[in-house]
Amino acid sequence: MRKLFVAGNWKMNLDREQSLVLAGQLRSEAGGLEDITVAVCPPFVYLKGIADVLKDTGIGVGGQNMHTESSGAFTGEVSGGMLRDAGCEYVIIGHSERRHIFGESDEFIAEKVKKALSEGLKPIVCVGETLEQRKNEETQKTVSRQFESALQYVDKDDMAAVTIAYEPVWAIGTGRTATPQQADDVHALIRSLAGDFFDPEVAEGLIIQYGGSVKPENAADLLGKENVDGALVGGASLTAADFLQIIEAGRTNAKS
Repeated sequence: MRKLFVAGNWKMNLDREQSLVLAGQLRSEAGGLEDITVAVCPPFVYLKGIADVLKDTGIGVGGQNMHTESSGAFTGEVSGGMLRDAGCEYVIIGHSERRHIFGESDEFIAEKVKKALSEGLKPIVCVGETLEQRKNEETQKTVSRQFESALQYVDKDDMAAVTIAYEPVWAIGTGRTATPQQADDVHALIRSLAGDFFDPEVAEGLIIQYGGSVKPENAADLLGKENVDGALVGGASLTAADFLQIIEAGRTNAKS
């Protein structure tokens, strides 16, 4: 049986009441999750409340970002230890919005991955090309660079805690989605990179999510591909009905 991982990235959306209602709906309606891994990544200010609601449900909680330092004069930042203290198991690192809007470098992302692992967090490491890079046939070059850089400080033994999320920048929040075959092709590339960078055992066990306008309508086709091991879901994770349908698509494919 395949083990799939579906995570919801709420980004900068929902207020406290809406967040708690959504978490409560997931708690009551998600059902048994023995055959699939599920997590949600709310805004920082709601993490503890959401973690309390989802305690003992099998639904994990993650941060959307973290700093490379444990503490210090970093106004507006959040450390890995703070995320753990708030109930987080996961943290998203290197999301395209962090790379392209906030200018995070490959090296800074690599330091974050290293720090997350040292803090006992499981990083969801994002890679992906822009539309211009895809048009210029630079997808392989871009994804390879981001993958190798992000994991440069990671030991083979730590890779069991790492998830890779392939998120083509041109498909995030645009309504455009990579075709299942396009997604599978890049996921196969990432798995090959993992085999070369670490070893075949790491490659085989690596969870590679797809992120980029995942919706109930396309989830089954995406998650049915051989190298697509889950989804990092944006807008569709803000509605319980949509997110639950995506989880169910993952559960169905996990059994296939």
